[in-house]
Amino acid sequence: MTSLITPLQDAPIGRPAYSQTFPCEPATAEIGRRLVRDALGVWRLDNLADVAALIMSELIANAVRHTSCHSIRLIVGRSSAIRVRVGVVDRAPSRLPVLGQAREDDESGRGLLLIDGIADRWGYDLYGPDKRPWGKEVWAELLIGGDE
Repeated sequence: MTSLITPLQDAPIGRPAYSQTFPCEPATAEIGRRLVRDALGVWRLDNLADVAALIMSELIANAVRHTSCHSIRLIVGRSSAIRVRVGVVDRAPSRLPVLGQAREDDESGRGLLLIDGIADRWGYDLYGPDKRPWGKEVWAELLIGGDE
């Protein structure tokens, strides 16, 4: 089993964040959930851990299923004083996430619907030059204070 190589520590300045690159494979979901729980524990935001870990699992599953990348970067950060952001970066900028409609008997296709329902907001950012991006980050944010 792969373990987190870099211990989690709270950043002394700026917005705290943690990221690390892992193989783009299903087993990375367990590592991603642990990364989220560890980071939120350091920030004393354990109340968000279950939802954030579920979101990370879904983002990893989408990267594994919809890209041919060999590795992905997992990111957990405080995007603002009131938000936590979890994201997955891959090198497949042409495979943008689409909020689909799964039929009742479909066995998959509900990941982004789930994220859309439990996150405060979600989206993606392209990385690299406008005309030739090299990758993307698919992310979701949770409000720290809940439904405020």
